[in-house]
Amino acid sequence: MEKNLTQKGLSLLSDNIFPLLVAIACAAIFAGTHMYVVHGTGAFNEIFVVQMLDQGLNGGDYAAAAGFATGFLIARVLEGPLVGLLDIGGSLMTGVGIGIPAMMLAAGMTAPIESFPLALLTGGIIGLLIGALIIIIRKIMPQGISTSGTGIMMGAGNATGRFLGPLIILSAIQYSVPAGIGAFVGAAIFYKLDRHIAGGAIIGAMLLAGIFQMFV
Repeated sequence: MEKNLTQKGLSLLSDNIFPLLVAIACAAIFAGTHMYVVHGTGAFNEIFVVQMLDQGLNGGDYAAAAGFATGFLIARVLEGPLVGLLDIGGSLMTGVGIGIPAMMLAAGMTAPIESFPLALLTGGIIGLLIGALIIIIRKIMPQGISTSGTGIMMGAGNATGRFLGPLIILSAIQYSVPAGIGAFVGAAIFYKLDRHIAGGAIIGAMLLAGIFQMFV
């Protein structure tokens, strides 16, 4: 029994299974974008990236979302075979969840976004192609090659999250005054504690807005 479980576990690590796993993840992420566009909730992404998509949905300009998110997708797909890992946040959640839908909407292809079954199918196909491409690159890439520019993209993506605090505070203020005050106070406390102010802004906004709703 234990031997069979071990064999099954090893089979999930094989090159042939990897594209299937990526396809399943992409199907869920793309369907989450469908949920957000149609129902206003469900996107698998950071607030500032979803705001880029909102800009396109509200004003018709998808350039920011398509350019930023698709650039991350390309960098992560190139980076994956080189470093031996696939960054789900940058490649799938940002690239597949925001970048590709933004390009589709800009081109007038609304059916894969507005239909839940089509969203699942489209995301699955995209994930299958991405997974297969990564495996192909990994097999033909010489051993020991440097990550070069993709390493810079990884650092840039991680550093970007440190500057989300002001955007979260502005979004909270637009939602309600108590949420805005809570976000500002939470961000100030986290800044004093030498922590990322985005987390403090989110926690502060949720706490103060929740308390305000209880007494109103």
